[in-house]
Amino acid sequence: MRHRKVKKQLGRSVSATNSMLRSLAASLVLHEKIKTTDAKAKLVRPLVEKAITAGKKPTLAARRKLLSFFYTDHPVKKIFEVLSPRYASRPGGYTRITKLGHRPSDGADIVQIELIK
Repeated sequence: MRHRKVKKQLGRSVSATNSMLRSLAASLVLHEKIKTTDAKAKLVRPLVEKAITAGKKPTLAARRKLLSFFYTDHPVKKIFEVLSPRYASRPGGYTRITKLGHRPSDGADIVQIELIK
């Protein structure tokens, strides 16, 4: 039973949801801009924000924490080398969600989630 579980599942099992969100977060970090549905963007935003905040501390513990979350080391490398210096003076709010319209097939709300420059 999933009593008192707050996170949305998006019509998938919990493991499939977590896997999809980890891969969306990696894509957002690497490409800095992705198009997805509104529900997925709202779920991936806190994951990316926490990853960038963790990358602001250049410690081995922070690097290992991010390496345990992402599947490859490419997003971790980009967080530590590119994104952390960019957002060093910013206390949070690294992402922006912009509504683009509806998907023609099923009418889902499509948004663009991007990292703020």
